[in-house]
Amino acid sequence: MTNYLLFVALPYLSLGIFLIGSIYRYRSREFSVSSISSEFLEGRKLFWGSQPFHWGLFFLFFGHLIAFLFPKAVLAWNGQPVRLLILEITAFTFGLSTFIGVILLVNRRLINRRVQIVTSKMDVVVFVVLLVQIISGLLVAYHNRWGSSWFAAFITPYLRSLFVFDPQIEGIASVNSLSLKIHVVSAFTIIGIIPFTRFMHFLVYPLDYLWRSYQQVIWSWNRKHIRTSRSHSEGRQSTNN
Repeated sequence: MTNYLLFVALPYLSLGIFLIGSIYRYRSREFSVSSISSEFLEGRKLFWGSQPFHWGLFFLFFGHLIAFLFPKAVLAWNGQPVRLLILEITAFTFGLSTFIGVILLVNRRLINRRVQIVTSKMDVVVFVVLLVQIISGLLVAYHNRWGSSWFAAFITPYLRSLFVFDPQIEGIASVNSLSLKIHVVSAFTIIGIIPFTRFMHFLVYPLDYLWRSYQQVIWSWNRKHIRTSRSHSEGRQSTNN
């Protein structure tokens, strides 16, 4: 029953909340869909935290996506030990990069008073779930070696069975790795909370900027005349004593 709740009920509930919640928020509160950047409050620590986090997360996401879409290609690549080592070391490095980035971002939130003021409860929830997700992933990569191969062989069939509404949880339920199960559960948890967090801005990324024509800014007055003009007023003198 526990496996059914974690690996069948939770995924469908998370996906349902994600779809309905994202559509509702975008249609009813579209101006709240933003990354709500706090860069103007503090930019230096944000840069050094966001760079390793975003780049690490970017490559990890697409790495998992490739293993999901092309599992046979991943298994064929891993057929050579050298290529398997390259893939595993690269993935673990990006995992460490993401972890370091999150730690720096959390530290920034804790030590900067101005950033603390604009930190919401959902921001705290996001950081907690992210840390659980990243740490469990690193533990899986370290203790359960060759994760790219068994992801393609076991996790991909399970995920695909969810999308065809014929969940097959025998494989993942039989795994003895607690960190792996936590990793999967936290992944679906992140999906479920997206509509309530600033993660929503990923769904409305302004891709049209890539092909939109440049905006032209044209001065409608003579800038030289403004600089040399003497027709200005110093304002009315205050009557307050």
